[in-house]
Amino acid sequence: MSVASGLTLELEGLPDRGEQLALLGDRRPVRVPADRWRLWLSDPVIVARFDSKRYRRSSEACWPFFGAISSTGHGSFRAASVGQERRGTVPAHLFAFQLEHGVIPRLGWAATDDVTVCHQCDYAACTNPGHMRLGTNATNRVEYVRRRRNLNSPLADVRGAAGRSHAIAEAVRAGLRAGDNAAAIDARIRAAEDAGRPLSLW
Repeated sequence: MSVASGLTLELEGLPDRGEQLALLGDRRPVRVPADRWRLWLSDPVIVARFDSKRYRRSSEACWPFFGAISSTGHGSFRAASVGQERRGTVPAHLFAFQLEHGVIPRLGWAATDDVTVCHQCDYAACTNPGHMRLGTNATNRVEYVRRRRNLNSPLADVRGAAGRSHAIAEAVRAGLRAGDNAAAIDARIRAAEDAGRPLSLW
């Protein structure tokens, strides 16, 4: 469901910078004005195009983005073409989170206390807003270091985040091309996930 064009997510005690920094596969963030986010999120054509690139499942399951994938494993969605500054291309999980909750008025990637959207499922290309929460760069890093030691975590995938996201995206696309039902596509996704599990000696 699209958010209202004027909706902004309130973050207590944090100033509204009027724009946010969207990371696109490297450490050079792209500045996206809040009013542009609101325009995209309230446009039914853009939202429909976004939804056509993510595979929705149950509320408990991850919703893979099967469009473009960045080098960090996150979905990369071109909301619009805006000059040469890449401002029209944004991380898919940020689009999904704000579509559900409203525009984040302060989002950055440098300081440890800057707000960021954290995946609780640890799958970078997941666009299920129920699997995300707002946190800080510092807490996100601590959680990453702790959970990556779990061999069952997506963070332990031997292909890396991008390899995992590409494999799952291709599994979804293959299932859709074949006209598979939901159960068959879920089986393809599980097989793609299992293919990246680390080998265990016990």
